[in-house]
Amino acid sequence: MNILIINGPNLNLLGRREPGIYGTRSFEDFFPELEAAFSHLTLTYFQSNHEGELLDKLHEVGFTHHGIVLNAGAYTHTSIALADAVAAIATPVVEVHLSNLAAREEFRQKSLLGRHCAGSISGFGLESYRLAVQWFHNQQPKRAGFRV
Repeated sequence: MNILIINGPNLNLLGRREPGIYGTRSFEDFFPELEAAFSHLTLTYFQSNHEGELLDKLHEVGFTHHGIVLNAGAYTHTSIALADAVAAIATPVVEVHLSNLAAREEFRQKSLLGRHCAGSISGFGLESYRLAVQWFHNQQPKRAGFRV
C-alpha cells in the first residue's frame, strides 16, 4: 500500500516556526517514527512552498497511490486550484493540520479542500499524520483491491 504525505508552504520550518502552535519537532525528525510504526506500508514524503508543485504532485500520484495525506498549510484556506485537484483525482485524500483550526483565526476555520477529502484531522500536532495513515491502514482489509 503506497501512501504519500504532502506538506505545503512553511511546513519545512516545523520545529522552528511558532513552536507554541506547531511544536518543537521537525517533520523530518518525525517521519522515521511514522515509517517504523507502519513498516508494512510504503510511505513517501513531499514538501513544497509552491502551489504549482503541489498541484503537479497531486496529478502525478492521484491515480496510482492508495492514499494521500495532505497538509496544504495556508493553501487550505485560499487555493481553489488545490481543491479542484483533490476533487479531480481518484486517490482518497485525508486533510491534516497540526493545530486545531476551529480554535484559530476566523480565516483559518474554513477549508476549501475538506469537502473533497475522505476526512480531516486537526489539532493533534504531528500525531495528526499518524491518525491519517492509520485510517488508510484500517481501510485496506475492508476494501479488497483498495485502489491502485
